[in-house]
Amino acid sequence: MGYVYAFTAALLFGANGSVTKVMMEAGFTALQVTQLRVLGSSLIAGLVLLILDPRSFRVLRQQWIPIASMGVFGIAVLQAAYATAIQLLPVGIALLLEYLAVPMVAIFALVVFKERVRTRIWVSIGLVIAGLFLVAQIWAANLNIFGVIAGLISALSLSTYLLVGERQLETISPLALMFWVMTIASVFWAFFSGWWNIDPGLLLESVSLSGNLAAFSAPMWALLAWNVVMGSFVTYLMSLESIRLLSATPAGIATTSEVAFAFLVAWLWLEEALNTPQLIGAIVVLAGIVVAQTARREAVPVYADLAIETGPIVLPEWLHDEYDKEHHSESPEEPKDNTP
Repeated sequence: MGYVYAFTAALLFGANGSVTKVMMEAGFTALQVTQLRVLGSSLIAGLVLLILDPRSFRVLRQQWIPIASMGVFGIAVLQAAYATAIQLLPVGIALLLEYLAVPMVAIFALVVFKERVRTRIWVSIGLVIAGLFLVAQIWAANLNIFGVIAGLISALSLSTYLLVGERQLETISPLALMFWVMTIASVFWAFFSGWWNIDPGLLLESVSLSGNLAAFSAPMWALLAWNVVMGSFVTYLMSLESIRLLSATPAGIATTSEVAFAFLVAWLWLEEALNTPQLIGAIVVLAGIVVAQTARREAVPVYADLAIETGPIVLPEWLHDEYDKEHHSESPEEPKDNTP
């Protein structure tokens, strides 16, 4: 069942990129979509936290700086950069660029945090560079340069989120962390997103689903609801369940299938196809990402191991206890004191 959850979550994540692109083609800007998504996720996280564990809203004073940096650079910038990338590039390529965060995390862990990293990280980097050369087709220059830059910024932001998040999750409830960073991201973009220019009537309009589904339409509010609920919150919970049933590495590797699903959905829905060199390049990059996923030797919190399209991963408190029991119950017993 763990793999069922992991691959289902990856499919939903991959499909959500196409939903976001349809919303932007229908009238929303990248920043407006970002503002609505992080605000919606913040409200849902806050409501769930209020029901499950209101005490977890409390945060230590020394945690506010890393949490604030995570909210701005790891969430707000990530969402805006990713939305811009999929607006200017095929969905699958934008997501492929974002997932470069996986080898970035391993490199940062090696250089900055002095963690032990397996030498396979250099194999990963070689595969990623070679694959991106084919995907971007530099000799033909057929990719929007601003879209590529936005995709690379999203990768840097995602690596920031992962590196800061995995350390904060050692001392704070993941659900509380999600609430606070999403709230900070919402406040940050509230000044720049242009939400005040959104025509309320747009939410009631019926918009074409574009591409092969152009004959069908859906109300904008339904697309937005999918984007916030099914495209982020529910999907993250499924990702967490896969981590609980598997372990961090196999769950993380399974989640990289999100890129393949994004290519497939965008091809079937939006008619965004890759040529043969780009397809080969995408496969090579995915291979490099999988190798990088297993490069770090140091154990990290399992609920911080997955790339996130929309925000921090949520884990109920009782799963923390269950994880601790499962992973620490096999520690050697202390020798018995036979002294009379």
